Amino acid sequence: MTKMTLGAYPHMLGFEQLERLLERAAKSGNEGYPPFNIEQTSDFSYRITLAVAGFADEDLSITVEDRQLVIRGRQSDDSEGRVFLHRGIAARQFQRSFVLADGVDVGEAVMENGLLHVDLTREKPQSVVQTINIRKG
Repeated sequence: MTKMTLGAYPHMLGFEQLERLLERAAKSGNEGYPPFNIEQTSDFSYRITLAVAGFADEDLSITVEDRQLVIRGRQSDDSEGRVFLHRGIAARQFQRSFVLADGVDVGEAVMENGLLHVDLTREKPQSVVQTINIRKG
């Protein structure tokens, strides 16, 4: 079985970058931690919410790298000198990646009750009609 690519469709021109974005999203390696929600808050805005209980603001970083929103968390190890009888709350690092379409911008990030909210906005698409003149050769 051969892999179908967007290049196999001759009427779809210029979508090579989209294909690379889809491949990168599939390889992003996101595991199940931390859990997250994505909600559409209006016709042109979204909100990603991650459950990051136990993380302080300074333990988190949010970057946009090559049209990819990357959220990282790294907690400092404060267990030195403490004796745990049971340790069920993991202090582990994470990285969550979300591929952003062209025209999607990252707005503000808010930490609230152990939830990190990241707001995104999408530009309203403009309807453009262009007439191409035919030159005689």
